[in-house]
Amino acid sequence: MKKIFLLLFLIYSFCFSKEVLLLHSYHKGYKWSDDISKAIEEKFKHYDNIELTTIYMDTKRVAGPLYLDKLANLYKTQLKKRDFDLVITSDNNAFEFIIRYHEYLFKGLPVLFTGINNFDEALLDENYMTKYMSGVVEQVDLEKNFDLILKIHPKLKNLLILNDKSKTGYAVKRDLRPIIKKYEKRINIEYIDNMDIEKIKQKVKNLDENSVILFVLLFKDTKGKFFTYKQSFKAIKDVSSVPIYGLWDFYLDYGMLGGLLTSAKAQGEAVSDMALKVLNGVRIKDIPILKKSPNKYIFDYKELDRFDINVKPFLNEYEIINEPSSIYKEHTKFVILSLLLIFILSVIVLSMKANIKRRKKVENELSNQLKFEKVLLETLPNAIYYKNKEGEIIACNQSFCQLFNLKKSEVIGKTAYDFYPKDIAKRNTLIDIEILKAQVANTSEIAIHFPNKQMKFFILNKAVYKNIDGSIGGIVCVMDDITERMQQKQFLIQQSKLAEMGDMVAAIAHQWNEPLVELSAQVQDIQTSYMLDELENINIEEFVNDSMVQIQYMSKTLSDFRNFLKPSTKKDMFSLPKSFEEIFEIISKQIFYSNIKLKHNYKDNKEELMIFGYENEFKQVLLNIINNAKNKIIVKNKEDEEFKGEISINVSTEQNYNIIQISDNAGAIKEDIIDRIFDPYFTTKEDGTGIGLYMAKVIIEDKMTGFITVVNNNQKVVFTIKLPNKKIKLKERL
Repeated sequence: MKKIFLLLFLIYSFCFSKEVLLLHSYHKGYKWSDDISKAIEEKFKHYDNIELTTIYMDTKRVAGPLYLDKLANLYKTQLKKRDFDLVITSDNNAFEFIIRYHEYLFKGLPVLFTGINNFDEALLDENYMTKYMSGVVEQVDLEKNFDLILKIHPKLKNLLILNDKSKTGYAVKRDLRPIIKKYEKRINIEYIDNMDIEKIKQKVKNLDENSVILFVLLFKDTKGKFFTYKQSFKAIKDVSSVPIYGLWDFYLDYGMLGGLLTSAKAQGEAVSDMALKVLNGVRIKDIPILKKSPNKYIFDYKELDRFDINVKPFLNEYEIINEPSSIYKEHTKFVILSLLLIFILSVIVLSMKANIKRRKKVENELSNQLKFEKVLLETLPNAIYYKNKEGEIIACNQSFCQLFNLKKSEVIGKTAYDFYPKDIAKRNTLIDIEILKAQVANTSEIAIHFPNKQMKFFILNKAVYKNIDGSIGGIVCVMDDITERMQQKQFLIQQSKLAEMGDMVAAIAHQWNEPLVELSAQVQDIQTSYMLDELENINIEEFVNDSMVQIQYMSKTLSDFRNFLKPSTKKDMFSLPKSFEEIFEIISKQIFYSNIKLKHNYKDNKEELMIFGYENEFKQVLLNIINNAKNKIIVKNKEDEEFKGEISINVSTEQNYNIIQISDNAGAIKEDIIDRIFDPYFTTKEDGTGIGLYMAKVIIEDKMTGFITVVNNNQKVVFTIKLPNKKIKLKERL
């Protein structure tokens, strides 16, 4: 009974666990990013069912479109087996990255952003992200900082503003212009963002007592020298004899006096509160964007004391760091701790008194919970069973019994060999051994033939469960019936093939044109010979032989067409060059008469290029992509008669994969739709079905465990297909 309870508890906990991905624009060790992470981790640590994964894009050091594309492909592979409930982005680069690759990496997932400068809500609407995104805007309040400085320093004559030319620096400069114009008549304001560090230090060193510095940012000077936030601020602080105010809290404790600061901690806390709402079921579109940045007045006691400044007359709410504890405060803490200790002891005494009553109540609730979960398992439509380490089934639900038309008493004690064919049972036994050893979850597909000649497809979701003492108890398996989904996919594949039939019939017409002309000429020639009484046996034999060559060629064309329409029944090794040759047999004439140059290049040994998968479905993918390219070029030719259409096919190999790249020069795909072309029923043609490229993705990625992507390369469109050249396991693919 204890084992059953533990198993049900594990299943319950697993179903309700939440996974959150935190994507930082910058690197670990960058204080702003570290403080945001720390605030989020502090909030989440109170929730045992939330697992936080943190990734750093490192765009302070590396940037550019090519780098972002590589990151997207890396994350696609790295996170393939992860099932996230929410994505949190930190700062603009991660925010823009997630908008660009949301469909590719995190389709349908809610996203919260934080630390966003110059936020434009129209960007979400333009990229169809309004229903997926909300978050916290980072906005420095320059005018309030100017007001604060003038109140604290009524005799101020000079304000020196230090900034750099980073993306954030330019954004602050743009916001500074109207404010400088507003205050420049009251004080002398000097803005610097075009000096090297030595000239800046000299300028700071010469400031008099009626001056103040507003330090914005300084990560790079005009000579291209990079600094950490500590290095640049320390260089200025070491030569300054006047107060230094700022806009971000990560300069605190390094000599900055303070100000109305954009706080990484506040940003992290605000987005954490939003995240908890999303994880508790609130829709992302019902959570308004926090457009007013949660800034705080924060000051360093050491700097306030150094310049004899008191901010209390000017502010009602503020924080002071590094403030020494007074004797009164130290005693106050002691009293509070004493009272807290007394309270805790009182609670312990009362809890011990009520312990027996509480335990009885818990036992009743536990008994009710066990009954409820037992009923829950019995009513689930999925077949569920769990077995011990030896592979013997020790329990199952009613759905499993109904699937195999057995009673529970007939199931208990049996193994996989009693339910599955020998080869499937052997493969499942090996999987069980592997996951018991690694203690990880596993997903696999099987097809089962039942006595009524019905075949069903299942996904087996397996996980290890442990006993109450921590030892491994066995394996839980949930069987997900995907028969209907598989049938729908196969139907769509055939539907996609039928959609290509118009082009195929046209291709056959081109293929038959020359043999028919040749046959016609031979018939007329034999007729003429007969009429002139010149017909001899050798002429008849030549006529028959030549005619049979043309007829066999036409017959082969029909055979290729029939083979294309047949669905492949199982995965097998097949020749990649042979598949291309059979496709070219069908469409080469059409390509030729459309005045299109077709180039194909095998970078490695053509003889050894083999693929493991479904041959006919693969040829369907090739035909779809090449036909799309051909049709684009035909349209382009109508617009520009001098245009020379070209389709290029390059084939190479790497380790366990063969790579096929198909490109055309008929113009790039629009950037606003390129991420959607593999979506079902998405088409830009008036008479298009929108299932061709969708089924190409299903065939390559779902059925053949490969990858298919598309990119624009100048005015060319490049489709890349990556397929295994041997039978590989899912974990090898990832």
